[in-house]
Amino acid sequence: MGIIEPGTVVTGSHRQGLPKQVQPGNREWITVIEGINAEGQLIPPFIIGAGKDHLANWYRECDLPGDWVIALSENGWTNNNLGLKWLKHFDRATAKRTNSRYRLLILDGHESHHSIEFEGYCKENKIITLCMPAHASHLLQPLDVGCFRPLKKAYGREIEHLIRCFITCITKTEFFPAFHAAHQAAITESNIKGGFRGAGLAPFNPENVILKLDV
Repeated sequence: MGIIEPGTVVTGSHRQGLPKQVQPGNREWITVIEGINAEGQLIPPFIIGAGKDHLANWYRECDLPGDWVIALSENGWTNNNLGLKWLKHFDRATAKRTNSRYRLLILDGHESHHSIEFEGYCKENKIITLCMPAHASHLLQPLDVGCFRPLKKAYGREIEHLIRCFITCITKTEFFPAFHAAHQAAITESNIKGGFRGAGLAPFNPENVILKLDV
């Protein structure tokens, strides 16, 4: 929950070998699952934090939208159970947006997207899943191509502001308002459409990806 975005710091040669500043935060892991489409729309984020119970003080500094989902796991990572909960969240958020009987859901290869329960729910609700090739998300995943970098930069700015206010340990109490502000700044219709365009998906243009391959 620190700055995330790497940066370069220029200092005098006299500081060579001296201790370096460590990013603020408690090194706690938080997972955010996002969903977007080629029309520039998004579904509310599904955030997974580490813990067993929700604590009121996590939310005292922010007013998160009511449709954002905050879930918990032992280590802040997703799992099969939370993967299924996210799928139901996706279903609720997109069921009325389609004119077709079927919906296409493009996923990465995480194991939580391949459980029997996950695939069964998709079949029951006419959701067709398509997994991207391994190690290709930086080329084919519109979120990676158009959204996550601006999100990291925006979140980094929020954390830097906290540092200047002498807040040097980032907990969930600080994370939620910082992430909310960064999300609003970065996950925009323009960036979403740019991600699909950059990945060569909408409009369909394979050359956008082929030209980036080191072959």
